[in-house]
Amino acid sequence: MSITKTNTVTKTEKKEVLQGLPEIRRFFYRNEKPIYFISATNFNLLGADEWVRKFKFICYIECFDGDHPNVFSPQEELAHEEFTSIEDINNYLLEHKEVVDYIKSRGDGGKALFLMFDERTEELAKKNNLEVCFPSAKMRNFMDNKVNTNRIAEKAGVPCVPYVLTKISSYADLGKKAEALGTDLVIQLPFGDSGHTTFFINDEGSYKKYADEIEKEVEVKVMKRINCRGSAIEACVTQHGTIVAPLMTELVGFKELTPYKGGWCGNEIYADAFTKAIRDKARKYTQLFGDQLKKEGYKGYFELDFLIDQDNDEIYLGELNPRITGASSITNHAVFALADMPLFMFHLLEWMDQPYKIDVNAINARWAKKENIDDWCQLVIKYTEDNIKLVTDAPKSGIWRLTADGGFIYDRMDTHRRAIEDENEAFFLRITRKGDYLYEGADMGILVLRGRLMTDDFELKDRAKVWIDAMKGKYASIDPSAAQLEVVEAEIAETAGFKMM
Repeated sequence: MSITKTNTVTKTEKKEVLQGLPEIRRFFYRNEKPIYFISATNFNLLGADEWVRKFKFICYIECFDGDHPNVFSPQEELAHEEFTSIEDINNYLLEHKEVVDYIKSRGDGGKALFLMFDERTEELAKKNNLEVCFPSAKMRNFMDNKVNTNRIAEKAGVPCVPYVLTKISSYADLGKKAEALGTDLVIQLPFGDSGHTTFFINDEGSYKKYADEIEKEVEVKVMKRINCRGSAIEACVTQHGTIVAPLMTELVGFKELTPYKGGWCGNEIYADAFTKAIRDKARKYTQLFGDQLKKEGYKGYFELDFLIDQDNDEIYLGELNPRITGASSITNHAVFALADMPLFMFHLLEWMDQPYKIDVNAINARWAKKENIDDWCQLVIKYTEDNIKLVTDAPKSGIWRLTADGGFIYDRMDTHRRAIEDENEAFFLRITRKGDYLYEGADMGILVLRGRLMTDDFELKDRAKVWIDAMKGKYASIDPSAAQLEVVEAEIAETAGFKMM
């Protein structure tokens, strides 16, 4: 009797190698894997759902009052510890039954993007069968440390403002260790929003204001103070090289927008932002930095702040954000991104287990051309008064219009800034809602407009001030009761100042 054996060897399916951007765009349009951006709001990746099938936002704050087709926000507010960071918000969301059920309802697991996350977030994502599409929290935390950033820059060959990395125990100690830098200094703590953890020191009095915060750190960055302007540039480390977006201006410390001296409050993108020599240097340094990040084991989205010395046009690294940032919305909606595909998709592609080929040099050359950069700006509006108010009415997200008689009206609902037709319109994303509290530093909303809002001397144009006043004027508020005030003051003492976007 003969026995016929059945061949049970299963061949591994060989995946198609995507050749270039059209095939990559097709791949995402036909995507079957659920993908989520989980964050306080959907601001940072607005519009991502238009490029990637099965892309959803899971948000703590519903900025669109339920009108956005791809935002899920839990209806019930569950008891929780006071949020002290955006990581806390994301962890709350991942444990919320409505969110867990929603993720399960869309299929088995998926992939998750965050603005910020920690080890707890990683555990909760795994519990929900979600793959975090970023290098580990441990690696990101190491690189996000402003002291370590300078060490990476040194290895990459990217110049930094003259500095020392050291422990400071007193003003006299500072003078001794930073003697070569002069007496006009900037001290940065390893972590934190620049508006809160960057200190300008020029005498013992200015040092004493921040001495406790400075002296408790094991190591801080002490820099020579230069006459600089801020800029930002976003990029993505891919297996084929580093893709670099255009250099943007940064709006920093405008009292109409933020109570924090040195605090970021917006960006502009336009073709002639800075001279060609500066733009070329920034691109070169960003590629060098990205190449070094790859050697360190990092892949994906990152942003660099560059400081441009007004006295000699030298360009220095400011800081690294190893993540999506507040400037990502500007980068990912500019015309170069719409003509090819947004930068965040290159990041996502690195985590899709899909082989692909792209010509990074060709993409970078296209993205550097003037005709591929249109003019946009965004203003991040914080509450700047030193009091606490209970909001009784707040402007809706969508398109607002300046009328012929000088008024401002809500014109129509839209989720995309492209809907703005001209410079008399603006897209507003509301953060603070009716029933929330306004306090010094609270994020009220983000205003996006066509054109520029700063002069060539980096001063706010009157147009910007008119729009800021108009949107702030759309908020109505009252004084909270004594009982409400007691509760909210305690909450603000714990939560005020952490990064929301």
